[in-house]
Amino acid sequence: MQPRVDFISLGVRSVSASRAFYVDGLGWPVHRELAEDVVFIQVNHGLVLSLWDVRQMQADAGVSPPGPVPCITLSHNLPSTEDVDRVMEEAAAAGAVIIAEPITQPWGGYSGYFADPDGFRWEVAYNPTWRVDDDGAVTV
Repeated sequence: MQPRVDFISLGVRSVSASRAFYVDGLGWPVHRELAEDVVFIQVNHGLVLSLWDVRQMQADAGVSPPGPVPCITLSHNLPSTEDVDRVMEEAAAAGAVIIAEPITQPWGGYSGYFADPDGFRWEVAYNPTWRVDDDGAVTV
C-alpha cells in the first residue's frame, strides 16, 4: 500500500448544514454532489473531503450509530500568524464554534482550534520550522 490518503469522509448529521458551512461559509469549491447524500470538495494535492450523510455512511460500512465525535484533528497549516488569525475569523463568520483562540504554542508555533457544525475539530496553525508553498503544500 502506498503511503497516501486520497479521501477524508466526514459522517455528518446534515449534509446541507455542512455544505453551508464549508462551501457557502468558507468558500470551498464543490467538485461533485450526489443529491442530498454527499458533497465532494477537492481540497488540494489530489485530496478530496467528502461530507456524507452519517446514516448512509454507517450503512455502507456496516457499523452501528456512533457515540460522540471521535478524537481526530484536521489541520490547516499556513505561512504566517496573520493568516491563522484571518482563517479563524473566516471560520467564526461561517458559523464555527471557536474551541481555542490562536496563541503562541510551547512548541514555538501559533495555532487555534474551531469545530464545524458536527463537532469535527480543526487546527489552524503556523509552524515556523515548516515551509508552506504558495500552492499550500506543507514541507515538514
